[in-house]
Amino acid sequence: MNSALISLLQETYRELRPRAPMPDFDLRFYPFANINNTIRLSQGRLRLRLSDLLEGAPEPVLKAIVHILIAKIYRKEIDTAHATRYRRYIASQPMQERAQQVRQLRGRKRLESPRGEHYDLESIFDELNVRFFNGLLGRPQLSWSGERARRLLGHYDPAHNVIIVSKVFDHARVPRYAVEYLLYHEMLHLKHPITRGKSGRRLVHPISFREEEKLFPQLDEARRFLKTL
Repeated sequence: MNSALISLLQETYRELRPRAPMPDFDLRFYPFANINNTIRLSQGRLRLRLSDLLEGAPEPVLKAIVHILIAKIYRKEIDTAHATRYRRYIASQPMQERAQQVRQLRGRKRLESPRGEHYDLESIFDELNVRFFNGLLGRPQLSWSGERARRLLGHYDPAHNVIIVSKVFDHARVPRYAVEYLLYHEMLHLKHPITRGKSGRRLVHPISFREEEKLFPQLDEARRFLKTL
């Protein structure tokens, strides 16, 4: 750890804890599978692990993430300017492109079969593709989840180009339209990638997404059923 990083850590720590004893620091850049950053206090030493994607980042950005981590571990208020600076940096297109490449190379995605006991995701995808997308969507990998998750019912992972649906839907009591709606929703994510608004915030469900979602004929029934889960 070079002297510039040590000075940055000490300066940031003193700003947040002006009268506390100065701890030892151990900051390293680590090859996480995403833009992750961690901090822990062990035997009087603060150990910070920053994503190696941040190595070489401008000093104000490094100061921002160090401020955020130290503030969190000591339950101090996070300065809005630091939070905004860091969020905008990692939300930039170059950083997002690098992050996606890293997820593809380092991340592991455990996939199950798309064919469940009651529903076949591939056949449902193909039917929905013809009904709503003129058969123009390229079919990603499809998989039931490994567990019967009730919080994350489905998601599209662009880094691995896969749609995963919770196994809780592969059941005789689940109406087909509920499975179709959930898969249709994730297919819309495939068609409408996440974008950035003028403020730099992520637009997960832009207007075009929401308008197209309304075309699903049993939208209200499906949403009511999902609430029962």
